[in-house]
Amino acid sequence: MILYGASGHAKVIIDILEKEGIEVDFLVDADRSITELQSYKVIHEPDYKEKESDEVIISIGSNLIRKKLADKLSVKYGWAVHPNAVLGDGVVIGQGSVVMAGAIINSATTIGNHCIINTTASVDHDCDLKDFVHVSPNATLCGTIEVGEGTQIGAGATVLPNLKIGKWVTIGGGSVIIEDVPDRAVVVGNPGRIIRYNE
Repeated sequence: MILYGASGHAKVIIDILEKEGIEVDFLVDADRSITELQSYKVIHEPDYKEKESDEVIISIGSNLIRKKLADKLSVKYGWAVHPNAVLGDGVVIGQGSVVMAGAIINSATTIGNHCIINTTASVDHDCDLKDFVHVSPNATLCGTIEVGEGTQIGAGATVLPNLKIGKWVTIGGGSVIIEDVPDRAVVVGNPGRIIRYNE
């Protein structure tokens, strides 16, 4: 497995892969000052010439950067699920996605491509998360929620059942979402209120 991005997020993915017994070949990063991460070699753009047979996880926390790289690279994508995560029946995990330690994803939920379900996040039954979503540590999505592409659910936030969260939304840490959220809204507070829109 090749990790694209040599950051703190990559360290967590390395830990998951090692626990799964999956070998990390090397990492790729644009920062030439980084030559090694956790004893793994880091090579640099544009020295990395991807091959279609390469298996890659984009190990970068930014949803937008993950999307830009995924649109650019011509590779296969792997995924990483921590052995202490809990997956219910009928859960689907998309390519390039990662599920961290202690996360719970309940029955009949679909996680899109290149998503992050972070440490101890809870995603309940029948949720539908589109590509490039990040559910931050300790966030809770109750049942039957749709989350649009590129949305960030902040640490400790709660989204109540049966809601639709739009694309490229930012939900602030600790917020409580009690109604649908339109595309690109930035929402904070309890109850959540829109304070601006992402460009």
